[in-house]
Amino acid sequence: MSAPSGIISDLRARLDSKALDSKAALAVLLLLHSAVTCLSLIKVATFQSYIHFSGERVWIAAAIAIGFSVVSLLFAIARFSFGYFAGFYCYTMILGFLWIDVFSEYSYPRLLAGLSAALSLLLFLLPVLFVRAPIRQLVVLSNARFEHLLTLIMVVSVATIAMASTYNFRLVAIANIYDYRDALEFPGAVRYLTGWVSSTLLPFAFACYWLLGHRWRAVLVLVLLLLFYPIMLTKFAFFTPAWLIALAVLSRLLEARASVIASIFVPMLIGLVVIVLTGATLTSIPGKYFDLVNIRMMATASSALDIYNHFFANHPLTWFCQISVLRPLVQCPYHEPLAVVMQNTYGFGNLNASLFATEGVASVGLYLAPLTALASGLVLALGNRASAGLPPRFVLMSSGVLPHVLLNVPLSVAMLTHGTAILFLLWYVTPRSLFEPKP
Repeated sequence: MSAPSGIISDLRARLDSKALDSKAALAVLLLLHSAVTCLSLIKVATFQSYIHFSGERVWIAAAIAIGFSVVSLLFAIARFSFGYFAGFYCYTMILGFLWIDVFSEYSYPRLLAGLSAALSLLLFLLPVLFVRAPIRQLVVLSNARFEHLLTLIMVVSVATIAMASTYNFRLVAIANIYDYRDALEFPGAVRYLTGWVSSTLLPFAFACYWLLGHRWRAVLVLVLLLLFYPIMLTKFAFFTPAWLIALAVLSRLLEARASVIASIFVPMLIGLVVIVLTGATLTSIPGKYFDLVNIRMMATASSALDIYNHFFANHPLTWFCQISVLRPLVQCPYHEPLAVVMQNTYGFGNLNASLFATEGVASVGLYLAPLTALASGLVLALGNRASAGLPPRFVLMSSGVLPHVLLNVPLSVAMLTHGTAILFLLWYVTPRSLFEPKP
């Protein structure tokens, strides 16, 4: 009995050692990511007038960033889930805001804003990282019926593209999209369908087909996604197919948690290194990459919190009146969407912002914002519960678009207009046996 027990003890020790090594590697990667995020913002400040940097206050910003980066270590101990994916992107955004907040030239209670944002993120992360108990499946599709569901998704997607293209279909260079985009108008039903299909249904179908080995169908999904670019005229639509391919490759090479971290860390690091080494302007090819990744993808989302804090320090709160279903029930001080209000006030273009800025700062103010962040975390944790039992790689790929959505729009818009709630339902009915190896 002593020999088998010794072997078992040795095996357990090796497994524990591997787990510790994995956590240690993730912790190092997370801390490096935090450093790159702050260094990137220093460089962004040389290109963007609304983001500032001063050598006199850099030590304050560095101390805050180092202290706050301890929060990132939660991602080293938490298991992968949809909330892990969304939460890490939100962590990066809040870290960026805390850095920007130190140097901001806007007048608002910046210390209070920073404390509120930090506490909001912490309360948000607790449910999205650690609420994982599965929801009992009362509806379980057979594998055959699930294939029919995927076919239905493709039919709805093709019909949506055909319908939406009758309102707009322009083959325009990316540099010229802003000449036409403000004039786009779609009926409400078409607007919802385009959001659901492009953000949720087609990425879900791509993940299914790719992991089930139906590669030509997966390629067809990517073609359909690309067709949304001449309809919607957004960079988001243009780069979505490439982004899904990148996630498929990353998740093949790395485990799910490392894939999430690398999905931001690697593109930001490349952008920072290229712009520093070349000294390029934003009109050059390296500069356009830096603008797309380091500025548009991350810095803009962080700076939106800076702007919303300034605006609502001097204007009435919304008390959620920006949500269309609540507008008739609440007296609203604003007659236009908040993005348009920000455009009219600051002139930076339509400035949508995350749940931390909209359901938080704009709706209830700095003192109550952490509570709305906690409530938002509990809502998104439903995705963890609905996807419990599904392969991490499938969850990562099928939700690949939504973390970017959550950085740039309110939670209510992400859940309804972009179909996050629909994805939760799709995960819930997906048969857990679908991805089991065939004998």
